[in-house]
Amino acid sequence: MDSGFAELASVDGVITATAEATVPLKDDGLYRGDGVFEVIRLYDGRPFALADHYERMQRSAAAIELPLDRPALEAEVEALLAAAGPTEGQLRLIVTRGGRRIAATEPVPAHAAAATVASVTYQPTLILNGVKSLSYAANMEATRVAHGRGAEEAVLVRPDGTVLEPPTSSIFWVSDGELRTTALEAGVLASITRARLLAALAVSEGEWPIADLLGASEAFLASTTREIQPVHSVDGAELGAAPGPRTLEAREAFAATVARELGD
Repeated sequence: MDSGFAELASVDGVITATAEATVPLKDDGLYRGDGVFEVIRLYDGRPFALADHYERMQRSAAAIELPLDRPALEAEVEALLAAAGPTEGQLRLIVTRGGRRIAATEPVPAHAAAATVASVTYQPTLILNGVKSLSYAANMEATRVAHGRGAEEAVLVRPDGTVLEPPTSSIFWVSDGELRTTALEAGVLASITRARLLAALAVSEGEWPIADLLGASEAFLASTTREIQPVHSVDGAELGAAPGPRTLEAREAFAATVARELGD
């Protein structure tokens, strides 16, 4: 990471250092977690899959009847990225019920070379399925529960035992010789990284019990910030090599996708 990384924020088009940015207190984005957000990876200052993130943000906003001025947001993001310059990091976008449009450049969080995962029982909220809303308290608590069990990350599991997804990523695993991931219909987010992997690799989508994941020969997490992160163990049960051959294949395929889409 560039040691000179500048964290900048744009609030309704006004750009300032993130530490100096402010929003009015009386905003239901803060009071009630009522709003939507996206996180986009920046490669040398260039946002990856930005149009897809805007589209998902627009779908999320429509799902909760939240007004979103996309042209204004796009213009503000363009100005923010120009001010930030070429850097490796991420871009966070937030639109609140109070009408605030927020964009911020941030460093990419550090992730371990391989993750340890613990299963946490979770019931999807049907009305928010597929919505990337600011109401992320349950997801964050699931991660804290996993930490309490000695793992670095959670994997959400429905009460009937069906594997869903980690709180901030998608999960893929190899079972019976095939690469698997949970189908969107089970109640998981339409991850943009997930979609790129489905387009690049042979992946079976479906609904599988936690026992299938526990018996996997390898597994990995996929997200904007993690890209492809091998999984070392699930609920204390060690999987095969981390990274295994299908994980390495996914890593290479995703890197090629990023390079192609950014014109490298």
